[in-house]
Amino acid sequence: MSFLGFLGALAALVVLLLVWAVLIYNRLVARRQQTEEGWSGIDVQLKRRANLIPNLVETVRGYTSHERQTLEALTGLRSRSLAAANAGVPERAAVEGEISSALGRLFAVAENYPDLKASENYLALQEELSDIEDHIQMARRYYNGAVRMLNTLVDSFPSNLVARQFNFTKADYYEIDAPADRALPRVSFGERDR
Repeated sequence: MSFLGFLGALAALVVLLLVWAVLIYNRLVARRQQTEEGWSGIDVQLKRRANLIPNLVETVRGYTSHERQTLEALTGLRSRSLAAANAGVPERAAVEGEISSALGRLFAVAENYPDLKASENYLALQEELSDIEDHIQMARRYYNGAVRMLNTLVDSFPSNLVARQFNFTKADYYEIDAPADRALPRVSFGERDR
C-alpha cells in the first residue's frame, strides 16, 4: 500500500469516526430533549394540582371546624411546592410526595363530614384532583422512560465516550420514596366493606 493510499484510508477512517460521533451526539441531544419534555409534562400537572389546592382547602374549611392543622399543613406544603419549582427532581419529588400524603389525609378527614362528601363543589374538586393525579402518573411514566433511554446512552459503550466528552450526564428518575405513597389508596363510596 502506498503512502497516499494509507493517507486516504486514514482520512476515510477519521471521517467515519466523525460521522459516528455526530450521530451519537445527536442521539444524546434528542434523549436529553425528550427527558426535559417529560419533566415539563410533570411540572405542568404539578402546577395544576397546586392551583387546585386552595379551592379544595376553602371548600373543606367551610364544612369542617376541627381540621385546621390538616388544612394548614396542606397549604404550607403547597407553598413549599411552588418554592421548589426550580429544584432538582429528587427534591421536587419529595415535596410532591408529601403533598400526595397530605391530600390523602384530607380526604380521610372528609369521610367524617357527610355534608362535605355530598357537596357538589367538593365532589367536582375531588374528581378534578383525581384526573390530575392520573395525568401526573402518565407524565411520570413518560419522563422515567425518557430518563432510562438517556441514562442507557450515557452509560453504554461506545456512546459513553461521546457523552463524557460533551458533558452529558445521567438524569434522575421521578420516584416515590415513601412506601405509604406507593400503596394504592383505599377508596370508599359509603358502603360497608364485605
